[in-house]
Amino acid sequence: MSALRDIEHNLPLQLLKAREAAMASFRPMLRKHGLTEQQWRVLRVLSAYPDIDATTLAHRSILLAPSLTRILKHLEQTGYVARLQDPVDQRRATFSLTAAGSSKVARVAPDSEALYRHIEAQFGASNLDSLYRLLNKFSSAVQNGSNANT
Repeated sequence: MSALRDIEHNLPLQLLKAREAAMASFRPMLRKHGLTEQQWRVLRVLSAYPDIDATTLAHRSILLAPSLTRILKHLEQTGYVARLQDPVDQRRATFSLTAAGSSKVARVAPDSEALYRHIEAQFGASNLDSLYRLLNKFSSAVQNGSNANT
């Protein structure tokens, strides 16, 4: 049997550990606003990319299609998201925030930004910027099979 690398160098576990550390701050804030983290991801993506189709929305919010379908149904029922049929292709729908959805994002944004400022104060703004760059580089390299050292 081959030796396994030590547990501190297990990449999936370390990424999950970092995610859980970050989400430990965000979950209570989102609960205060009556949102799950997945609902917030959808609202946040729609605030940055209005009028996008479900496939793109699923990709950008890192959600599987069945989960996204359920979340969109809920967000439509709460009046935060509108579904629009594509006039050219009736099989295709796009999604965007309603006025209520934009208002919800605006109410959550100050608390979200306060958490980011707290994380920057603890971790350092330059460290956080480096982490963003490295994570993006890592994701691209692993997805594309390219060399991360280039």
